[in-house]
Amino acid sequence: MSSNNNQLNVPEAREAMERFKMECANEVGVNLKEGYNGDITARQAGSVGGMMVKKMIESYEKNMK
Repeated sequence: MSSNNNQLNVPEAREAMERFKMECANEVGVNLKEGYNGDITARQAGSVGGMMVKKMIESYEKNMK
């Protein structure tokens, strides 16, 4: 049995992270729904996560200037 170890450092950010995830999924063409998304492929999930990381790095780099 697996357990979910995904924890936010700032629990108040959960809603913003969900919106961010949905936005990234939309950009890469993955149809996420509220709640459980176990029916998507690993490739689709990876593309959403990859887009999230890419956007976070871009944001960080912009703020470094």
